[in-house]
Amino acid sequence: MIFEPLFDGDRVRLPERDGALPDAAPGGVLYASDVREADPDAVPPEIRTRSGEIVFVTSVLRAELERFCSDNGIPLRVRPDVWGDLLEPFLDTRSDRRTRAATLERLAAAGVDATEAAAIRERVRPLVVAYNSVHLDWFHLGLADLLDAARSDLVPEEFRIPPGDLRAFRTWATDIAARPDRREIP
Repeated sequence: MIFEPLFDGDRVRLPERDGALPDAAPGGVLYASDVREADPDAVPPEIRTRSGEIVFVTSVLRAELERFCSDNGIPLRVRPDVWGDLLEPFLDTRSDRRTRAATLERLAAAGVDATEAAAIRERVRPLVVAYNSVHLDWFHLGLADLLDAARSDLVPEEFRIPPGDLRAFRTWATDIAARPDRREIP
């Protein structure tokens, strides 16, 4: 889920969304000391916590996220968009052979070979297809979309991740997103 936080000095205040808050933000507060890094240019912008969680921030607050990181000495890092590449076949568009090959090359560089990519895509296919049949996104689907789809009322219940399995699913998906080496933004 994408939050619309309030950046307040050395903390981020996260409004509860759909009855949920990240584990790293008990009471809806995430302290700068709990933030490992951020990527304001990700789609959507993201905060990565020391505990390994990813907190997504609405893109309209990109500048505030950058300022928060600068003020609190939080490194900015760019990571390959592993889930963007994994979910590319589910976009409401077609890609040519060169585009598909380039996607598989990026995934391999991120630590996901073609066989594993196919298995991951097969696992999430019903969920993502149902989700994008409502959104008709032709530009980008990523981890935020996958996690939204997992619990969305817009997705038929038989395709959603059961509430008792959501934490494990999120951990699995986040672990895949965290595979690539990080590059520091100059």
